[in-house]
Amino acid sequence: MTTAVLITGASSGIGRAAARRLVGTPGLTVYATARRTEAIADLAGTGARILALDVTDEESMRAAVEAVEAECGAVGGLVNNAGYGEYGTIEEASLAQVRRQFETNVFGLARMTQLVLPGMRAAGRGRIVNIGSMGGRLVFPVGGYYHASKYAVEALTDALRFEVAPFGVKVSLVEPGLIRTGFGDTAARTLTGSADPSGPYAALNAAVDQQIADSYRSPLLSAPPEAVAKVIERALTSSRPRARYVVTPAAKILIHTRRLLGARVFDAYLRMQFRGADRTAQHAVH
Repeated sequence: MTTAVLITGASSGIGRAAARRLVGTPGLTVYATARRTEAIADLAGTGARILALDVTDEESMRAAVEAVEAECGAVGGLVNNAGYGEYGTIEEASLAQVRRQFETNVFGLARMTQLVLPGMRAAGRGRIVNIGSMGGRLVFPVGGYYHASKYAVEALTDALRFEVAPFGVKVSLVEPGLIRTGFGDTAARTLTGSADPSGPYAALNAAVDQQIADSYRSPLLSAPPEAVAKVIERALTSSRPRARYVVTPAAKILIHTRRLLGARVFDAYLRMQFRGADRTAQHAVH
């Protein structure tokens, strides 16, 4: 059983839901973190301890881990949740914004892991739960850079799970599908900011924007963040946690379908999904 659990990105969505759920789990001391502590101050009333943490800032990360270690001896469980979606076509997206996304989604996760592992190894136990995405197993157009960050999380988690097993540290990857948080709004906003309204990808961008909105509103395709929080609790407390947890039935179907279809057939499926955008792009080129 883990003791001190540190959650990154707890100001909203999955991180907030996880903090609320885990404070009710016997034996756990929950540290909810965010860049601005005022955004999570209300979680103190639920029993969570509040810390400032910016996963793109070395000093902030060190201070948060040291604060937990000073109080509890070691971070017993790390939930690497902080992340967001920077959307845009490969050609049009700002690489400065892409680098910023990787700093949060990949390098922040990696550095937090590096910082907690010495304490976990010394204790001879620990849990690391990385929040990936079904987007680390398949790719949709206009989300290539976001998907790349989540594919990186897949690789890091697989390597880490093997490397730290001899020290009693168990690692799991949670792969949510569409979760009703602010993620969809952020993705749509970054897409709007990166896209040229009169450019060659205008129709595709508009189609993807509409699909994002429709999908996140659908109760059949999406789920509330509490569904992911429940799985995070399982990964932290199970005696034999899984290597991967896929969250939402729709995500399980999509991942399985992508694996069975292969790239060529899946591309054909995407062309059907964005048929109008594809024709518009051809006319623009010619």
